Amino acid sequence: MQLTPLIAVHMTAAIAAVAVGPIALWARRSQAQRPRLHRAFGYAWVTLILITALSAIFIRDFKLPNLAGYTPIHLLVPATFLALFGAFRALVQGNIRLHRKRMLITYVVSCIVAGAFTLLPSRYLGQQLWGSLGLL
Repeated sequence: MQLTPLIAVHMTAAIAAVAVGPIALWARRSQAQRPRLHRAFGYAWVTLILITALSAIFIRDFKLPNLAGYTPIHLLVPATFLALFGAFRALVQGNIRLHRKRMLITYVVSCIVAGAFTLLPSRYLGQQLWGSLGLL
């Protein structure tokens, strides 16, 4: 797979989401809560993760095991949409504890787990990383 503009957008948004997410989570978990910081970084994170998920829909790979170009990692796209919907629904209902839990799980699954999959040798970033280390 080559670095196309679509993959560049996807990768940039995903890397930014990995960096922004912990700040949004920390701003509400620390001793001195910072609601404005939490809200600003939370909106930024949600925007970045939506860009990541939406762009993933158009990235297809016919080399890996797939169905019409969609690989198993693409299952994270609807899961991300559902998780965000559930987190914001909990927030609207005033259930802050559930909102916090769902956003944390969404961050872990959409950024950490999906990020780990991108480091597989068959994926673009994995090829770049392992190839630069001379392991491919």
